[in-house]
Amino acid sequence: MTVATLGRDDAALKIFDTGQGPAVVFQHGLGGDEAQVAQTFPASLPCRRLTLECRGHGGSNLGSKRPFSFALFANDIVAAADRAGIGRFVAGGISMGAALALRLAARHPDRIGGLILVRPAWTFCSAPENLAPIGEVARLIKNHPLAEARTTFEWSNTAARLKAEAPDNLNSLLGYFDRPDIFRFAEVLADISSDGPGTSEAEAAALAIPTLVIGNEMDAIHPLPMARTLAAAIPGAAFRKITPKAGDKDRHFAEVQAAIAAFLNSHFDIPNGASS
Repeated sequence: MTVATLGRDDAALKIFDTGQGPAVVFQHGLGGDEAQVAQTFPASLPCRRLTLECRGHGGSNLGSKRPFSFALFANDIVAAADRAGIGRFVAGGISMGAALALRLAARHPDRIGGLILVRPAWTFCSAPENLAPIGEVARLIKNHPLAEARTTFEWSNTAARLKAEAPDNLNSLLGYFDRPDIFRFAEVLADISSDGPGTSEAEAAALAIPTLVIGNEMDAIHPLPMARTLAAAIPGAAFRKITPKAGDKDRHFAEVQAAIAAFLNSHFDIPNGASS
């Protein structure tokens, strides 16, 4: 794996470039990083996988450009692909990364040859209701001492609901409070949870590229109906329902990787199971 730094205005962004073969640009979710992608994307595939850690994520700093937005993050990804000499590629990602991939497909149809949307949290509007818990966490962190913010959230109706319906989501939200940079990162949480990919249903319907959409139950942040909506909106998209992380984490990731491998093998002649 090669790790490089991309300078964008005054931000220093980390690019991870691994493997050889057809290019897949695969992005993490909100609060995620390269490690999240490595856990999701099958490492055995003979392809080139590029991941940019978005501003404020992983080893990338925040920079001074505001607000944080899908437009800003997507432009950074295109710049990373340019820096790596990648022209046409499969765009994919988890949650926020899936929304970024959809935006890239709509804005750069000449460069995107396929889509992989894993556990999407956005469809076609900004600030969807399913992301309200993230905005709630951001507001508490920005307006209260950290210990007080965490306790308030732990005793909230939102936390009680997620504990019963989607415990994996609750664990992820509580994890935000443990970030060493959380007071700065709260701005990213607030901005991105209130934004959207800026793509319309008509733009999705105009896509003519192989697409895979992956969703699961027991997930309030990434509702299964949202994944089904995207699969129905994109012509010919394949939909795969997998085991929830909250039910069986190991099986969840095994099924995600198998679905991605089968999709790439079917449409892009990337064999499943060969070493990279």
